[in-house]
Amino acid sequence: MGDRTLTRADLAEAVFRKIGLSRTESAYLVESVLEEICSTIAKGEAVKISSFGSFLVRAKNERVGRNPKTGEEVPISPRRVAVFKPSNVMKDRILAAHDRRVNAEQAVLKAAE
Repeated sequence: MGDRTLTRADLAEAVFRKIGLSRTESAYLVESVLEEICSTIAKGEAVKISSFGSFLVRAKNERVGRNPKTGEEVPISPRRVAVFKPSNVMKDRILAAHDRRVNAEQAVLKAAE
């Protein structure tokens, strides 16, 4: 996929093509799933999607940060942040795709010699 970003519209289009729902129904389905994920995370609960990963809420303690421009120390207040932890299946797919890309580049380089 390169530098391209997958959008809600892309997800709806994929549902339309693969499932056969209308474009409107596909967009509604994507919005419903994303809204359910967002509302669950906002409540502080984890969302686990098998073979994909988990969305978690982590609490960060107060700490001292530094303004990079002035070097002045600034307190960073405690907060909760959403994090994504990919599943092992996802990690394996990413690694396999990277390996295929590297092998293809090496094959091109060897052919050019």
